Amino acid sequence: MAWQDPRLALTRPRAKRGEFQLASSVDLKEYLIAPNPSNARLTRAVTGVDHNGEVSQISVVEERPLTIYLNGQEIVTAMTIGDYPEYLALGFLRNQRMLRDDDVITGVDYDEELETAVVRTEVQTSYEDKLKKKTRTSGCAVGTVFGDMMEGLEDVKLPATPVKTSWLYSLANKINRTPSLYLEAGAIHGSVLCHQDRPLVYMEDVGRHNAVDKIAGWMVSERAPTADKIMYTTGRLTSEMVIKTAMMGIPVLASRSGFTAWGVEIAREVGLTLIGRMRGQRFVCLSGDERLERDVDPSTVAGEDKKHRRKSAG
Repeated sequence: MAWQDPRLALTRPRAKRGEFQLASSVDLKEYLIAPNPSNARLTRAVTGVDHNGEVSQISVVEERPLTIYLNGQEIVTAMTIGDYPEYLALGFLRNQRMLRDDDVITGVDYDEELETAVVRTEVQTSYEDKLKKKTRTSGCAVGTVFGDMMEGLEDVKLPATPVKTSWLYSLANKINRTPSLYLEAGAIHGSVLCHQDRPLVYMEDVGRHNAVDKIAGWMVSERAPTADKIMYTTGRLTSEMVIKTAMMGIPVLASRSGFTAWGVEIAREVGLTLIGRMRGQRFVCLSGDERLERDVDPSTVAGEDKKHRRKSAG
């Protein structure tokens, strides 16, 4: 039986005709996994001096190395905030095409002291012998892209799942209001797996690619369907974000930030709906507009509340 969140069947009060209602508060119960900004392990208090020469203490995000193994082969060392290491390892390998759909995963072992995660399969995959160690830093521009990801694009067939613009407005409103590590300490990216107008899994990390890999790992673990999902990211719509979303089988990728030209080109090639610059009543769709059902007049959508407004992440 296909996985389905039972809460997706819950009903909500309907808005009056001609009026589009956005949530005034965020119900964290909608999430299966929500950010946990109160987790003391993810940030550190650091004392400095501000522009007035006064002592100031702020929270800064922790970075920790996580070395990922596929069976006995060391694959990559990623810098991460350290939460959900099993999902990150599993999702990274899946998104890099090192794990195929027919590979039987027998376990994911995490050693906190050694800062390692080992994904084990029933038989050795075709990747252990040909891959050498690569290091991916937290710098967003140097996310590792293996050639096998690009080679797999020609096989991608994304479903023609319709997307209502009312869902997009509602998602942006809820996500921007959700308490997060970004709002607590900054210097971090988020990716959110959504179904229609409901955010389900919200992951954060120092690199947007880590955040989406965690979601991929969760989806593999839960055997969650992909055709009816939307991926929302707080950062730029880059080529790697487009590739990973398409490889996961998710037909829609949205962000309040902007695009890269290669990201747009790849989205058009694979038929992925790519939506950016989502702010208040506005957004821009540069690929896959045929999926959009404009079921709400943008002029009826409330503007962003400055109190909860999230700056675009680069």
